[in-house]
Amino acid sequence: MPAENLRWETLQALKNSPKGKITYDPHWSDRGEDILSGCKDVLSLSSRSGVILERLGSSALQKSSVLSCSSRGSCTRLSGDNSASASSSGSTCDLPARHSALPAAPSSCTEREQAVGEEAKDGVPDVPTSLPSISLLSPRAMETAGRIIKFEEEQRVKAKTALKLRQEVHEKLVAVVASSESEQLKRFEEFMELKQRQEFQSMRDMMDRETKESIGRQEKLKEEQRHRMKIINLRLREAEQQRLREAELERQRQADGRERLRNLNTIQEEILQLNQLLEPSTRGRTELGAYCTRGNQLCSQLSEVVRKTAEGEFPSVDDMTGAERALHEMRALIRLMQEDVAKAQEKKKKDEEDEEQRRKQKELQAQQEAQKKAAESAKEKAKRKGLQSSAEDGTLRWFKELQESAARCALSFEQLNAAKDAQTKKLKLELQKASSIPVSQISSNSGSQLREIFDKIDKLLSGRSVVSGGRNISTSQHPQGLDFVSYKLAEKFVKQGEEEVASHHEAAFPIAVVASGVWELHPRVGELLLAHLHKKCPYSVPHYPPMKDGTPVEEYQRILGYRVDDSGVEGQDSFLKRMSGMIRLYAAVIQLRWPYGSKQAAAPHGLNHGWRWLAQMLNMEPLADITATLLFDFLEVCGNALMKQYQTQFWKLLVLLKEEYFPRIEAVTSSGQMGSVIRLKQFLQTSLQSRQIRPPKGQLSSMFWGS
Repeated sequence: MPAENLRWETLQALKNSPKGKITYDPHWSDRGEDILSGCKDVLSLSSRSGVILERLGSSALQKSSVLSCSSRGSCTRLSGDNSASASSSGSTCDLPARHSALPAAPSSCTEREQAVGEEAKDGVPDVPTSLPSISLLSPRAMETAGRIIKFEEEQRVKAKTALKLRQEVHEKLVAVVASSESEQLKRFEEFMELKQRQEFQSMRDMMDRETKESIGRQEKLKEEQRHRMKIINLRLREAEQQRLREAELERQRQADGRERLRNLNTIQEEILQLNQLLEPSTRGRTELGAYCTRGNQLCSQLSEVVRKTAEGEFPSVDDMTGAERALHEMRALIRLMQEDVAKAQEKKKKDEEDEEQRRKQKELQAQQEAQKKAAESAKEKAKRKGLQSSAEDGTLRWFKELQESAARCALSFEQLNAAKDAQTKKLKLELQKASSIPVSQISSNSGSQLREIFDKIDKLLSGRSVVSGGRNISTSQHPQGLDFVSYKLAEKFVKQGEEEVASHHEAAFPIAVVASGVWELHPRVGELLLAHLHKKCPYSVPHYPPMKDGTPVEEYQRILGYRVDDSGVEGQDSFLKRMSGMIRLYAAVIQLRWPYGSKQAAAPHGLNHGWRWLAQMLNMEPLADITATLLFDFLEVCGNALMKQYQTQFWKLLVLLKEEYFPRIEAVTSSGQMGSVIRLKQFLQTSLQSRQIRPPKGQLSSMFWGS
């Protein structure tokens, strides 16, 4: 306890001494001062410290020795830390001053110890030299020193962090500056390259301009040279042409002279030949003697001209004119003489023709009487056997109504048909084209094509505009346009059956399906189609028009469907071919419907009309050749559909046709007309044996409408 008090007294004495008044300023770092600036002086003890040291016991000396060792270690650490702090802190002192102050710091504690030892030796000579140095730090001082060391550590860490941040900022700044400089360098290099390219391009452009100018000068020189050569060649050519013209004129003169000479000889030869023709014609006829006398005079005139050329001269143009005049007069004489002869012969021929006409008239009257007798006998025979010689009254009324309706329709557009102004004529022509061309384009190529044609016809009949001949046309452009188009369209459908179907039987189905679709949407067209069909083929009614009294044979043949023109009546094969085409078209129409129309509405002209036609045909007396042909064509096209519709009744009808009606056909058919009869017989036999009728060739399948 006493030693402890002495220690504090010692510390108090040291504190009051001038060397012991050490102050610590926490803001030394902000001012940029050195932390060891107050500790650089050597501390020393006063002369009275020796008395104090004598009072210390051995235990106190040992404890002080231990404290001194620890204090020395701490001083060493403090000096090392101060050195590190001085080297890394961000103080405002110059860097060389810090480096010079650092080496002195580690030896401060050692110097103090040496000073204390020397003072001890001076003041207290009896103290042994081997005494350990005494620690002058109290626990509070140690704590203060530790805090100072800790603070210094914190300041050192802050300094390192600030330095690191400053280095990073500096590095970033350097990187940014380097990047900026690099980009500027690249821009500069690009600018230099651009400048070089521009200079190179300008030089090349200048060289190109100079080259073009040089080429232009060369071309100009060449063009001038060519022009001069052309002028020279032109002058040479003109001189050569002048020489050639002169030579050609001479040759032409010689050639013309020789040609005139040849022509003169030819004219003389022809006149002599014509004169020879006059002589036999005038023999025995005194009225023709003047022609012979004038012919001899013309021959004498021409002989005088020919004698001039015998001396080596060519005949002149006047000579040729006189010779040609003589030739023309000779030809006129011959023509007049031939006309007189022809008149005489024509008069004789006319007398003979009148005689022949009277003979033919007598024969025709006899033939008509024979036909009347044959018709009367056929009627009597039909009455006896139960068959009709003409169609039923209801069918005939229906036939006449259709014809009257067609006539009224034709009369309704008479003003359009007989138009005089050019615009109306052009409109009529365009409407006729718009109605006939689509029907002509109908084929079995694809279903989509048929639909396009049908839509075009439907638009035309509905009054909408369609494109025809590169311009828009509509039936609404004229009050009679719809009647005209309906009439012409129906006529064109029948004509296609008469021509196209007659040549290609498979064409009946695409034409018929379009006609059926148009008929369903526009019934007026269907009625006109039937009227045209009945007029051209009365057997489609069926109707056998009787020959009325006073009707010429040619007119009656037209009524029967034959074509009659100036060359006469068409042949039987051609007639049967046309009738076959129209019956096939009719048979296809009654069994087909437009697939895109209304499924609920009834067919406009269905299979019931086919059954009616077939039944009425079997109730009428057969005609040679025509009945067998039409029955075969109708059954081949429509037989499969009738079989599916009427089944047992249809087979009964076929049995009746084969067993009872077919012998009548054979009875009226001559040996030279058996082709159609044989075809019908084979068809009936095959169908009745197999109880099946094959679908017609060319029938449109469901796959066709997807094409």
